Amino acid sequence: MKNPQILDIYSDFLLSSFTLVTATGLSQMLDNGYSHDQISRFLAQEKFTQRDFWQMVKKIIRKVERDDAVLAIDDVIMEKPHSTENDIIAWHWDHSKGRSVKGINILNFLYHSALPNGESISIPASFEIIEKTEQFYDKKTEKVKRRSPVTKNELLRNRLRTLVQLNRLKFKYVIWDTWFSAKENFEYVHYKLKKLFVGALKSNRIVALSKEAKLQGKFAKVEKLDLQPNRTYKVWIKGLSFQVLIIKRVFTNKDGSSGELYLVTNDLTLSYEAISTIYEKRWNVEVFHKSLKQNAGLEKSPTKYELTQSNHIFASMIAFCKLEILKLKENANHFALKSRLYLKAVKAAFAELQRLKHYQPLLKNKES
Repeated sequence: MKNPQILDIYSDFLLSSFTLVTATGLSQMLDNGYSHDQISRFLAQEKFTQRDFWQMVKKIIRKVERDDAVLAIDDVIMEKPHSTENDIIAWHWDHSKGRSVKGINILNFLYHSALPNGESISIPASFEIIEKTEQFYDKKTEKVKRRSPVTKNELLRNRLRTLVQLNRLKFKYVIWDTWFSAKENFEYVHYKLKKLFVGALKSNRIVALSKEAKLQGKFAKVEKLDLQPNRTYKVWIKGLSFQVLIIKRVFTNKDGSSGELYLVTNDLTLSYEAISTIYEKRWNVEVFHKSLKQNAGLEKSPTKYELTQSNHIFASMIAFCKLEILKLKENANHFALKSRLYLKAVKAAFAELQRLKHYQPLLKNKES
């Protein structure tokens, strides 16, 4: 049976621990208030579901919900290079590294809302653990591999439907990067959900500059168009039946080289600056992923099984929500809060060491 009290304690332990999170470690910290077996059974109990998660975060989201909020969508990989493969620990393509890595792939839906006091809050409204339950023989590599019966984009659309139509989540824009700018996603948000999107486009996407050009089949790659920065352009993406706005942003990389980013939206009223500002809010999901790993204990679980890993991830998400609320209460970011906890822990350890020593020198003079 699911135990909310242990979930509360376990998620607190994720925030206060600086090493691997184990049932033994938590039990010892609680002076055996909960036994190792009780904590292990909690992790191996019935799987926490997205319905459970929504029931827990709904109270927070309803308090900060705004019609002009955004929903940023992105995925993250929790690397598990030494764990045995199963339905969730598998090989996934890591876009940031340009190669496949072994681990757990999580698709996240981060709700970001501005608050009346000028602050902002980011709360995961939902998440999907990618499950590769099917095995197949890859003729090219001559190896047996795993795959999911549903694509990541199908999971994205299904979860959006739940959040919008069932959970009645209020927001104005869906934001995502190039990996989710599929035609089916654009159409689903535009037609089925009646929502607005701001996304990034790959430079090789094919567009027409007018409806006439579209009807005549006169399409060109975005990168081949003479798009000027600080301007918006109404275009038709090949395969889409509605018009969109695109812009080109030129930026400078850390190494001094220049780069280009193409953004697209179905909100034809937006200016260049507004599109840029909205898309910049996507950065909050990157901050979320970093804090989830480094502050909320996402990668600290030594568990190896699907069920225990899934429940650990659930608890990490809850831990992040707690940290986000503390951020507003203490007016400090996640890393500053974690440093504060670390300093308290070091001071307590130092004080205990002094007590054990009784302030006596380690080596006494032989003559004494």
